[in-house]
Amino acid sequence: MTPEQLSDVVRSAVAAAVERGDLAVAVPEDVVIERPRNPEHGDYATNVALRLAKTAGRPPREVAEVLAGRLRDHDGVASVDVAGPGFLNITLAKDALGQIAVRVVAAGEAYGRTEVLAGQRLNLEFVSANPTGPVHIGGTRWAAVGDALGRLLTASGAHVTREYYFNDAGAQIDRFALSLLAAAHGRPVPEDGYAGDYIGEIAAQVVAAEPGVLELPDAEQQERFRVLGVDLMFAEIKRTLADFGVVFDVYFSERTLHETGALEKAIARLREQGHVFEADGAVWLRTTTFGDDKDRVLVKGDGETTYFAADCAYYLDKRERGFDKVVIMLGADHHGYIGRYKALVAALGDDPDTNLEILIGQLVNLVRDGEPLRMSKRAGTVVLLEDLVAAVGADAARYALARASVDQQIDLDLDLWSRQTNDNPVFYVQYAHARISSVLRNAADLGLPLGEAADVQAGLLEHPREGDLLTALGEFPRVIASAAELRAPHRVARYLEELAGTYHRFYDTCRVLPRADEQATPLTTSRLWLCAATATVLRNGLAVLGVSAPERM
Repeated sequence: MTPEQLSDVVRSAVAAAVERGDLAVAVPEDVVIERPRNPEHGDYATNVALRLAKTAGRPPREVAEVLAGRLRDHDGVASVDVAGPGFLNITLAKDALGQIAVRVVAAGEAYGRTEVLAGQRLNLEFVSANPTGPVHIGGTRWAAVGDALGRLLTASGAHVTREYYFNDAGAQIDRFALSLLAAAHGRPVPEDGYAGDYIGEIAAQVVAAEPGVLELPDAEQQERFRVLGVDLMFAEIKRTLADFGVVFDVYFSERTLHETGALEKAIARLREQGHVFEADGAVWLRTTTFGDDKDRVLVKGDGETTYFAADCAYYLDKRERGFDKVVIMLGADHHGYIGRYKALVAALGDDPDTNLEILIGQLVNLVRDGEPLRMSKRAGTVVLLEDLVAAVGADAARYALARASVDQQIDLDLDLWSRQTNDNPVFYVQYAHARISSVLRNAADLGLPLGEAADVQAGLLEHPREGDLLTALGEFPRVIASAAELRAPHRVARYLEELAGTYHRFYDTCRVLPRADEQATPLTTSRLWLCAATATVLRNGLAVLGVSAPERM
């Protein structure tokens, strides 16, 4: 019996008590089930009696005794004790705990999925690096965390669209085009331009694609380098991300906001709401009305729209596409962005607390041989996604970046993450899966397939190490749901490491396969199912993080 199933059992006990007149309360929508810190207190505990006592008008322990009497009659419950001020400590029947393994294997890839976020339509925007250079290490962190979060939200029932917004308009694109043009002519890059070997590489590709481009008038040359350069740069960004396992549902071009009239539409909408005014020859949005530290310019005195105006139009476009909430993942240098973005959402008539969520991530420092790794040979000034993958591999890179809470700055030790040893967290987890795969292959070679679920005598799984492993497996759906609601993929990684350790302790204590002179027993079959269940959860958890689960290492 998983914690979710036990929660339903407790809710049913409350409903039965209400129906019989033993309690006068509303049946709670959810019942919190937790693992006691002390295993001697049972398999699970719940505080439901304390939550219901005030409404029932009775002492918590009295409410707990009412519910305990009903829970003791359930076939899957071995015993129930009332502890402290009114906690219920529940010990499952041996077979009920063991059946977790059977349910996990039967569910396969679906195990861990819930519907806690069902009905929510979320637009998840992450990375969104400008198409003026390769993806750097900061964007790489968002690629790993954002993709994992998208998988988590989907696994929890939400409808998620992963979106990349590329700023292919404005001054930075002009500087990019001029940098390419200078490189093509063999001139120094402008002082405010972009440097790095990649500029020369892309400039050469533009010339190869259009051999006569350098003979065009200056303005036409710049335009061709702008158009082709952005296309080539963004194609490389997409390829690099795809090689990292990150593919977006939508790649949204800022230029389309300018070309389709979306900017004018958004400004008109803000005017209708009464929040637009003109001063000093410019058009402003009165964001101070909604808590911003200053009002923001939408249209400058020369008639050019600002990036903030594009933000307004882009948000409105997302909402008109039917998304309930816009989730945006930003780097550590964007804290000041939060107040103005919340203000624009409120100015458009939405509730920032309901329709907007901004996640701010901290910096990543790469360390090798105890020293910071400061720059890429190709980019010249920053470390790139490609550099990290080349150093440790895509799996280790994704796992390492998703393993820490995004609000923490991390120092990523390239020596540690490239090692094939148990002090490397991703190796430790992947090795557990590979170890189980080896056990299952050996079992098949011995003529010991898993067989049918009905043949599993789950009650035989009574060793303390088996109980620890079963209980850990039962926690997986709740870990996924909690990580999704808290936007915390790192909780999945930490759970997987604990699960791997629990499995290794089980395997070192409980013999799974018979020795050469021994016969297989029903316990052998039950333990094989427990191994298969653990492999399923490790595989599903790693999949949420976008990391492979190798069968051999």
